[in-house]
Amino acid sequence: MKKQINLRSLAAQTIERVVEQGQSLSTVLPGAQRGLSDKDAALLQALCFGVLRQLPQLEWIISQLMQRPMTGKQRTLHFLIMVGLYQLMATRIPAHAALAETVEGAVVLRRPQLKGLINGVLRQFQRQQAELLSATPALIATLHPKWLLTRLQQAWPARWQEIVSANNQLPPLWLRVNRQHHSREQWLALLQAAGKAAQPHPQLPDALRLDEPCPVNQLPGFSAGWVTVQDASAQGCVALLDPQNGEHILDLCAAPGGKTTHILEAAPRASVMAVDVDAQRLERVKENLLRLEMTAEVKQGDGRYPEQWAGDAHFDRILLDAPCSATGVIRRHPDIKWLRRDRDIAELAALQRQILDAVWPRLSSGGTLLYATCSILPEENQQQISAFLSRHPDAVLTDTGTPAEPGLQVFPDSEGGDGFYYAKLVKR
Repeated sequence: MKKQINLRSLAAQTIERVVEQGQSLSTVLPGAQRGLSDKDAALLQALCFGVLRQLPQLEWIISQLMQRPMTGKQRTLHFLIMVGLYQLMATRIPAHAALAETVEGAVVLRRPQLKGLINGVLRQFQRQQAELLSATPALIATLHPKWLLTRLQQAWPARWQEIVSANNQLPPLWLRVNRQHHSREQWLALLQAAGKAAQPHPQLPDALRLDEPCPVNQLPGFSAGWVTVQDASAQGCVALLDPQNGEHILDLCAAPGGKTTHILEAAPRASVMAVDVDAQRLERVKENLLRLEMTAEVKQGDGRYPEQWAGDAHFDRILLDAPCSATGVIRRHPDIKWLRRDRDIAELAALQRQILDAVWPRLSSGGTLLYATCSILPEENQQQISAFLSRHPDAVLTDTGTPAEPGLQVFPDSEGGDGFYYAKLVKR
């Protein structure tokens, strides 16, 4: 007989690895989902994302309901209680089912003696829910760490609240139609015939936003490469890069390959080199190329040292999706709020500068470099490009801002794309 899986205990263990061990949710979640049905995998993901989105509020509620936090070997139970609280606060799961499954998680985690404690804490929350939620301190209610909130307030005093609100929402599901197979309108007709609806992006020619998210295997022709899941703002990179057939193009920091394949959809006869420092994530690039039946030169390499992976090669266009704080995609990766530290921003800005200065000489005269980040912090964006322009008089900003205010900053939006920054530079 197949062993019954308790998703609540699995969620607690996954969240613990993120919060206590500093591992990325995108790294640990796929392993936790292995062997689960699509329905169970989706629920596990929803529980993990939901708890991490509301982490400080859940921590505060537990502090009000328990005299002492659970530590040591019982620490996983602390996160199990969070999973129970989140279900009661924010999901449609019937309360009796949420309670029963969460309490049963203690047995799976080999702490059956604590079933009564967990049941008591969750039932006490049910009785005091309205009071606790209304009493949540203002800083905790933002669901953001103080350092990040301070940076957002300083950088965007008129819109930081709007940014925080967008970060706390569920992200829309954006798709990219492969123009080598269908026009957007043709594929949209296929989607509608399958009983689903989507809205075309007003500026980006390949982008559609699904009205209701669904598993990718329900999308017409997904396995055949007709469509790819990719946020609208990420699609904006290739729209600005404007790749052309016959060109030699570098996609630097390319993993997991969404932009590499988008370049080849837009310019199928371009010669593309996809480079990333992470060998494991490069496997995703290869998988995406294989699914879409495309060819690119895939190389592991550090962007600071192009001589190690590019030889003497020069490129007509370079897409540098630079390593960054990812503060523009928090709604999609809520663990970023708890994995990032204030000191990381200066370190990331220094790394971005090194990569920019290293690859600029590899751009052919008259060529285009598109610098992009999924950050909304000026140190990584406007300030970075201002400093670059002052160091490189042969760099001309085009199509994206002015030298006084360089680049184009996009903010996360409930019906739009993620937070992104772009600066398009042409070499004189």
